[in-house]
Amino acid sequence: MAVAPRAWPRRLPVLAAAAVLCLGGGLRPASADESGISFWQPGTFANLAAAPGPPGWSGTVTYFHASLQGGSNVATADTLPLFPRTTTTFNLNANITTKVDIAILTPAYTFATPVWGGRLAFNLFVPVGTARTTIDALATGALGPIGFSAQSSIGDTLTSFGDPAPQFSLKWNQGANNFMVYTRGGVPVGDYDPDRIVNLGKGHGALDAGLGYTYFNAATGLEFSAVSGLTYNFMNPHTDYQNGIDWHTDVEASRFLNDRLFVGGVGYFFDQLTGDTGSGAALGPYLSRIAAVGPEAGILFPVGNMQGTLSLRGYWEFAAQNRSSGWNTWLAFSIVPIERDSPIVVK
Repeated sequence: MAVAPRAWPRRLPVLAAAAVLCLGGGLRPASADESGISFWQPGTFANLAAAPGPPGWSGTVTYFHASLQGGSNVATADTLPLFPRTTTTFNLNANITTKVDIAILTPAYTFATPVWGGRLAFNLFVPVGTARTTIDALATGALGPIGFSAQSSIGDTLTSFGDPAPQFSLKWNQGANNFMVYTRGGVPVGDYDPDRIVNLGKGHGALDAGLGYTYFNAATGLEFSAVSGLTYNFMNPHTDYQNGIDWHTDVEASRFLNDRLFVGGVGYFFDQLTGDTGSGAALGPYLSRIAAVGPEAGILFPVGNMQGTLSLRGYWEFAAQNRSSGWNTWLAFSIVPIERDSPIVVK
């Protein structure tokens, strides 16, 4: 029995390094929703979100950039069965950095025939781009009086496509007031591998639905939009992990300085209402929450016989709970048919 304790000091650094590498190989950002990624990206809706669009084909290309920081801290303490007076302690600190550069291609069609007095539209969101994640992990601990530590860094990069998301919306206009109901689904055909650190696909389907409101006074140029919805996530069959129900709200307020230029502010709030479940949810329910605010600006201009809009908005995140946080920007270019008698389209 006296031989084994003498061997431990030589083996502990190796075991600690192996623990870091093994944990790092399977490590995911310590955030609620599997891999710290929710189906709904907060900040999706902004200017004139609930205003009916002109009938016909339209399209939007959005460049989305996010820079996120997250981390985890795990500490354990136990006694060895054969040595009840010897206590083992283990601490794992991991810092996670993620950068995302995604182009979201969104063809859309608005039907001219009214449906229940409103305008029905179909959008298809198709994300393509690159995501990069780096994890720096430090393991420290002690076996009785013997201390050990080990550090490791791993990273992963993926350039591919994510899950397409079809959306149906129905919008009504009543003077300065506009109303919307919508539903959006996530089709799990994007690039996904449960053994990778970085994925652009989610590995599971999702269904989102919500309500929206837009106030727009063409005479004063004042505009306000708010959209709120709920997301139901289906089970990920690859990992037996099911995200909880998420609630999200996007808000925006702006003013047109003239017929073409508008400036304003944006924000969002995201809250996970129910916990994660399944055998893969090793951390239990792990509810998450986050909020963000930021500026917005945009300009309207003619594109042939269509109307173009170029807008830029940014979000600074705060009040994060069990979720990576940072900042993100949205640069969007869209073209829509010109509807001359619409109070929404600024000429």
